[in-house]
Amino acid sequence: MANVIATIKIMPESPEIDLDSIEESAKKLIAEFAGEGETKTEQEPIAFGLKALKITFVMDEAKGSPDPLADKIKGIEGVNSAEVVDVRRAIG
Repeated sequence: MANVIATIKIMPESPEIDLDSIEESAKKLIAEFAGEGETKTEQEPIAFGLKALKITFVMDEAKGSPDPLADKIKGIEGVNSAEVVDVRRAIG
């Protein structure tokens, strides 16, 4: 099986929520689900000071869909929503 690169977009409940603590908690859940590996994090401005957190990570295709991981991330305190926005097979 190949590796896939998945991106999860996390929306906080408000602009006052600390994205760093959400990022730390989400990365722990990602490591439990996909194992230790490469991750990339970016903050995407939405509107009125609200920023989305996008975490891109590598996982084994055999694990299946990352949707259950997004559901776990929704349970983090301060998270309004989390959705898988991109999944693609890694080349090389």
